[in-house]
Amino acid sequence: MSDIALIETARDFNRFYTNFLGLLNKAYLDTPFTLTDARILFEIGSHDGVSAVALARDLHLDAAYLSRILKRFRAEGLIETSPDPADLRSQVIIVTDRGREQFEEFGRRANAQIAARFDNLASGEPEAAVSAMHTIRALLDPTAKPAPAIIRAHRAGDIGWIVQSQGRFYAEEYGWDLRFEALVAEVAGKFLANFDPAKEYCWIAERGGINVGSVLVTDGGNGIAKLRLLYVDKSARGLGLGKLLVDQCIRFSREKGYRELSLWTNDMLETARAIYVKAGFRLVSEERHRMFGPEANGQNWVLDL
Repeated sequence: MSDIALIETARDFNRFYTNFLGLLNKAYLDTPFTLTDARILFEIGSHDGVSAVALARDLHLDAAYLSRILKRFRAEGLIETSPDPADLRSQVIIVTDRGREQFEEFGRRANAQIAARFDNLASGEPEAAVSAMHTIRALLDPTAKPAPAIIRAHRAGDIGWIVQSQGRFYAEEYGWDLRFEALVAEVAGKFLANFDPAKEYCWIAERGGINVGSVLVTDGGNGIAKLRLLYVDKSARGLGLGKLLVDQCIRFSREKGYRELSLWTNDMLETARAIYVKAGFRLVSEERHRMFGPEANGQNWVLDL
């Protein structure tokens, strides 16, 4: 695609998205306010006090234009102003109770608008759309900070995501066939069917509402815990999530009184193997196999707890 084609595609998306959000409508979210009005009130309501100078700078607004809007907001009882002690030429602005009610109403209406759009999408598509939004912002906004990752327990739908994400990843990266996805589905299915929260756990790494990592601990019997299905999505590599997930498995296994934590992996998964070595796992056996198509070297690792 040529440069001009890329630019035209970006412009086409901009036209679509402004229409999608109704940004060209004179009445924003079916209120008497314009989009600019709403954005100004949102910025004021998000701060305990903000100066007119900072508002004009951050929103890239002409000072005279902003002054007229603030004058109207004062007349409507939405804001209060006082001289800015740091700059007597400016004012410190706060929202009144009435202004906060309007500010919160904007939030409710905006949430309802997006929720209605998402309700028409298939399962997984809202997450895919939000992931694409994160990508766009990360690439185009130099000030954007990546969403922090959180580690949480699994919930409905997460185990299905584990099967889907790992089946797709290993097929694309290593050419493994559907037998690997079948193995993941078998392990995940047994975990759900026989889940014992006193001895087993599943951790999900989530970033900006999108699943980006996972790992299981299952009961292998005879005091042995098994670390299963460690995975970190390519979009979250370099954040230390793999180590964090493995650390969770080790801590949990010790707390539950297991004497040993074991795992099976393949030697081409160098990043995961490095985590296991650093955590104190030792290699106890290995064997060549073609379980998933291409020849690989399976390895069994053990950590004495």
